[in-house]
Amino acid sequence: MKTRAGQKIRLTSVEELLGVTNEESAMDLEIAKIRPFKDHPFKVLDDEKMQDLMESIRINGILSPVLVRPIGNDTYEMVSGHRRMHAVIMLGMDTVPAIIREMTDDEAVVKMVDANIQREELLPSEKAFAYKMKMDAMRRQGLRSDLTSDQNDQRLGQTSRKILAEQVGTSEAQITRYIRLTELIPELRDYVDQKRIQLTVGIEISYIDPEVQKWLFEYIKDNGVVKLNQITLLRTQLQTGAITQAKMIMLLNDSQPGKAPSSKLTFTEKKLREYFPATYTTTEMRNIIEDLLQEWKEHQKMDAPEDEEV
Repeated sequence: MKTRAGQKIRLTSVEELLGVTNEESAMDLEIAKIRPFKDHPFKVLDDEKMQDLMESIRINGILSPVLVRPIGNDTYEMVSGHRRMHAVIMLGMDTVPAIIREMTDDEAVVKMVDANIQREELLPSEKAFAYKMKMDAMRRQGLRSDLTSDQNDQRLGQTSRKILAEQVGTSEAQITRYIRLTELIPELRDYVDQKRIQLTVGIEISYIDPEVQKWLFEYIKDNGVVKLNQITLLRTQLQTGAITQAKMIMLLNDSQPGKAPSSKLTFTEKKLREYFPATYTTTEMRNIIEDLLQEWKEHQKMDAPEDEEV
């Protein structure tokens, strides 16, 4: 529906976003009884915005209660309100106004993500895990109906992705790309968050084995950023078979933008064995090769004209 000129735009409140009904009333709940949400993907930072929130609470109190669910033994799990609870803890408060609601695990995941996903300046890793958690929850909720076959499960996953994309205002492809970041090792995810690795590069790295990802992290830490073309070449090399860390470093160094590949001449042991008896060791072969090369070098000096450098 289009708004008329001068018409006030009504913003969705936190209560409406979480589906809080008029019948639900807040009560002061001891902070010691509240546990953080399991695998909460959104980071709570002591930044300038946290200082602003603390100042607002100090002056006005908590305007919107947190949302929790009972998990037994007189304890509760935070669903929405981690930043507010952190602020009141920093202010030295012992209680926080809370709405208590019975929820299943999947219902809680959906509510938790919905309450945070529209925040500004979310980190790529926060979006990645939030999208994945909500999609998995939506899929499980659907599986509890009549969708039980693999075919239906695949269709449901596609439907969940489409619904989620519409809810957050992006494309299904973008949802898929962000979820790929959950396959990165934590150190590389941090580099994506810090913009030391471009998002597209991080997505490409996510398809690489975690052991090689560890080597990549060490390389980036010591040498700086890597480019998309370098990771594409690395993935192509990995498709041909295993790779050593030394070979990976050489490949990345040779494929740096603006740098000509280093030329090298190599012989496999199998090739060299064609010229030596089977009883010769690697050391013996190397010594003979070095002696022959030295002899060749001396002959070159002797045969060269006096005014020519060799």
